[in-house]
Amino acid sequence: MTPSSEAASQRVADPTLFTGLVDDAAVFPPGNAPLGEAVRRHRFHRAAAYAPLVGPLLVPVADAGRLETVVASTSSAMSPPLEVALVARPGVTTAETQTAVTTLVAARGVTPVGVEMAWSPQWRDAQLQGLPLTLEVDRDEHQAQALDDLRRALDEGLGVQAKFRTGATPTWPWPTEQELAAFVAAAVRREVPFKLTGGLHHLVRGTRAEGEQHGLLNVLLAVHRAVAGDGPDLLTAVLADRADDDLARRAGALAAHDVASIRRSFTAYGCCEVADPISELMTRRLIQGA
Repeated sequence: MTPSSEAASQRVADPTLFTGLVDDAAVFPPGNAPLGEAVRRHRFHRAAAYAPLVGPLLVPVADAGRLETVVASTSSAMSPPLEVALVARPGVTTAETQTAVTTLVAARGVTPVGVEMAWSPQWRDAQLQGLPLTLEVDRDEHQAQALDDLRRALDEGLGVQAKFRTGATPTWPWPTEQELAAFVAAAVRREVPFKLTGGLHHLVRGTRAEGEQHGLLNVLLAVHRAVAGDGPDLLTAVLADRADDDLARRAGALAAHDVASIRRSFTAYGCCEVADPISELMTRRLIQGA
């Protein structure tokens, strides 16, 4: 196939494959944007043609107290409420998280839409005013326990999902394809929805200046295969695939029912620069350009 025929064969993906997929983690490493700048940039994203792809602004619990002031200084009478999800970083107590939720629920110009914190056996003790809860699971022997617990919570009618870290941090080495495949398979098998965070700046698996990075299309297609019943070994191969043209064609060819099943499992991921994956989606013609 010639390059021109390859480009012609690329289909725009079902738009719901990417709707609300990219949560805005601008204030978190490695972006580390000041809160005011992050709010201004988020408002820009929410006004852009690609706004349907962008999820809430992720805000650390420690910043909840000054968010209302920042929002007031960056908005007008016509500005819609800022949708935010609170993130309890390591070391933040449940009491601090509860106070932050109370603060944002009462804040003008802000709509809290969720809370993210680490899973522990005591997570049900947190009083979070009924907000949807995302619980980060570890990579150790407690992961299966956490996923089983979340499955029970879902059966009880609670609004919870899992979270797994796909990017490296100083205390969290990059998870290999095998490790990510095992998590995806385990979550899908239990029908526990999940979000991911870190490292998914690009569409295709690659070795970047920052180190190894998973690819967004790889993850979406791996979830597709997990829903179809494939095990970790086959998912590992999908996550390791670097054939960018083929991955884009496969994503563009997904049927509406396949897209719906993928997104029921893989709900969102945090990215410190939402324009990175979105610009690549435009370049690959998987979404309409702005």
